[in-house]
Amino acid sequence: MSRNPVGWFEIYVEDLERAKAFYEAVLNIELTRLDTPTPELQMLAFPADLEAAGAAGAIVKAEGCTPSGNGTLVYFSCQDCADEASRVEAAGGKIHKPKFSIGPYGFIALAVDTEGNVIGLHSLS
Repeated sequence: MSRNPVGWFEIYVEDLERAKAFYEAVLNIELTRLDTPTPELQMLAFPADLEAAGAAGAIVKAEGCTPSGNGTLVYFSCQDCADEASRVEAAGGKIHKPKFSIGPYGFIALAVDTEGNVIGLHSLS
């Protein structure tokens, strides 16, 4: 079976409940607590179908792991990224770049979450 190169992602956060509220509000989803091997590691997973294309992932609070706006950029798939972008500021984040065209690949918007991570929102229209 052919797979895309990314199988899992983690977005590091300092305040798990604040980040949970942000992502649930912006993406209009519900995050689910994951069991972890130690209490120092806390994870909330994004909804996922592990049989579907694309990577699953979670927001994570872990000792020694800090949020950053200068690292890897995760893009969330959207019907129209302008819809999710319109909810960013009300959820406590900031718009870095509003929706713009990336040519034949659709449209993206860039946002900064409540923890300082830059995330991407992607849609085909």
